[in-house]
Amino acid sequence: MQNINKRIRKDKIMSNIKDKLYRELELKIITGVEGINFDHRIFDHLDIGVKYQEEVHCLFELDHESHVGIQHPAGFYSPSGFAFPLKWDRRSQYSLIKENGVIYLAHKGQVIFPIQLPERPNYYGLKTSDGVRMNTLALYSGDQTLLVPYSNECAFKESGRDCKFCNINATSRTYGEVEGIGWKYPHQIGEAVAAAYREDGARHVTLTGGFVAERREVEYYLDVADSIRQYTGLDDFNGTACVGAPHDLSIIDKYKEAGYRTIATNIEIWDRNIFRAICPGKDIESGGWDHWVKTLEYEAEVFGRGKVRSNIVAGLEPKDSSLEGIEYLASKGVICFATSWNPNPGSALEGHRSPEPEWHFDLFKKIAAIYRRHGFTYDEIYDCYATPTTVIHDIYRIEDETLPIFREEAEAVEAV
Repeated sequence: MQNINKRIRKDKIMSNIKDKLYRELELKIITGVEGINFDHRIFDHLDIGVKYQEEVHCLFELDHESHVGIQHPAGFYSPSGFAFPLKWDRRSQYSLIKENGVIYLAHKGQVIFPIQLPERPNYYGLKTSDGVRMNTLALYSGDQTLLVPYSNECAFKESGRDCKFCNINATSRTYGEVEGIGWKYPHQIGEAVAAAYREDGARHVTLTGGFVAERREVEYYLDVADSIRQYTGLDDFNGTACVGAPHDLSIIDKYKEAGYRTIATNIEIWDRNIFRAICPGKDIESGGWDHWVKTLEYEAEVFGRGKVRSNIVAGLEPKDSSLEGIEYLASKGVICFATSWNPNPGSALEGHRSPEPEWHFDLFKKIAAIYRRHGFTYDEIYDCYATPTTVIHDIYRIEDETLPIFREEAEAVEAV
């Protein structure tokens, strides 16, 4: 009877913990959509870029306002360990305030919880053999993962066919010279990845960037894979190649032969008509919607089930359309994420609004349910995604009870 009572008490405690975590996760979505207001001076004397990890604009400006020359931290952690993005927006009712040296997340001036800034990775302070700062080469994305944006520009700008939600070229113009960000050479990437694996225990790397010519892309990715293997000494460096849909699908085989464990091709929109309007470059210059779907299906054949990732920009099409695409791709072995649309500064859709946070939260919970139904594990979604700090990852950690708070509470129950 004592064991039964203990189990009942434990189940109730775990249920209460999940309720608390989902409320905290809802705040992550709200602040991700609405942004956070703060005075830059709140970070004075906090050693941003020395003790704490700084934001580096290698790909996109995700703040709702640009801040050239003013350094922000690369997000923050909630008390339960969720990684929150930090999107500056002076219109938001959510804010960061400092009291007695502690920074809190607040709503309309009322404290919600204290935040913790991420510590700066060791390799961020290092340079390559030719003097390039490694923090401009490989971004630390949390939980032992790296994002290497080899190019901070997209070739679609030459034809005026940028994806309308994207601000990669605008970000490059705004921050590239100021922050010393440019094209990355394979040997620089190899050195930076090896340093991150050695100094900070990193164990996954995603190579991505703006759209480039097909032949140039595949040759470059092969050279980078060779360089990473050379400098890390690892044949399996657990890498994801994030690439465009090649006209010649047999090119996909080369990425696997080069040593990438997983591959990613971001379709962005499932509705083919909205795809055509929002992604004109991908539609006209890269085979169109049907070809992107065929590419993902072929990638699943080559790399295997659960080894292929795509992404949908959530909020640019009806929810049912996004879920239809995610369900279809899951049936083919492709893990298709959805990320909340951020009307980025400098994009063609700047000034528009993303759907309400509740819309996004409902979508994410339904996506996680689709993944579960198709048997995708946390390790699979970790290995094929660039940043394992999304809401989908968090939902898995809640339902699998893998966050530290579950272990701590379980040990406390057993001790009684």
